[in-house]
Amino acid sequence: MSERVAAVDCGTNSIRLLVADRDGGRLTDLVRRMEIVRLGEGVDATGMLAPQAIERTRVALTDYAGQIRELGAEKVRMVATSASRDAGNAADFRAMVLDVLGAEPEVIPGDEEAALSYAGAVEGLPAELAPPYLVVDIGGGSTEFVLGDGHAEHAISVDIGCVRMTERYLHTDPPTDAEITAAQAHVTEVVDRALAAVSGARTGTLIGLAGTVTTVAGIALGLAEYDSTRIHHARVDADQVARISAELLSQTREQRSAIGVMHPGRVDVVGAGALILRTVLDRAGCDRLIASEHDILDGIALSL
Repeated sequence: MSERVAAVDCGTNSIRLLVADRDGGRLTDLVRRMEIVRLGEGVDATGMLAPQAIERTRVALTDYAGQIRELGAEKVRMVATSASRDAGNAADFRAMVLDVLGAEPEVIPGDEEAALSYAGAVEGLPAELAPPYLVVDIGGGSTEFVLGDGHAEHAISVDIGCVRMTERYLHTDPPTDAEITAAQAHVTEVVDRALAAVSGARTGTLIGLAGTVTTVAGIALGLAEYDSTRIHHARVDADQVARISAELLSQTREQRSAIGVMHPGRVDVVGAGALILRTVLDRAGCDRLIASEHDILDGIALSL
């Protein structure tokens, strides 16, 4: 017997909604949405959620809450970035969410976040893809690495993400060689540590999640506009990722804005995300990745 559930994932860069009918371990999508709200704007430097970022999130969440009610979801769960717990004014954010959504945002432990991402990513994978699966979720403030064969076995969350690395290193338009070199050195050190922690050398199939990965996949496919059905489970070779990463880092904001699959909210941070993705493939010794449109959002819905 199926039940209607709603999942909300609020990260550093975006807030997303999934309303689906859940029947055991399978989901049938009714609505899947994403808005760029940049909740983590400046939080790495200030330790505070910017009032304008909270307001952007409130506007998007109000719209989501209306759709959840309209579709009659029986259960709702919202998972939020750790900034919504750790920031000095986090109580303001939590009060806003409770008022708008009727449920408090959960800041879950890293191991639970990893398990949810893994569950969402491996659901419905083509049978020919060989385990163990290394699921890599590149977010705005952090990146999760999860290795498993059927279920999550090893996981780690590290503080590299497309927004955090852009704000910390990539200040010029386009970034200078010195900025890219500094970012690359930091990302390589962190990725090596993460891969060692999850036994990444055992990887059979690398599955990439979130906006950086799907944008790079869309570019690799030569899409004129974003098409999630073509991007989901697309195979992207490592040399394509390396080429696209180099191109994005060499382009101006205006040039990146003209790319058909590019969401306007990713224009200024996608170069850093692509650098992280390229580094993961290189350091893991993988010659390709599988892009997935299913991720922690699906895992949240399945957990209900």
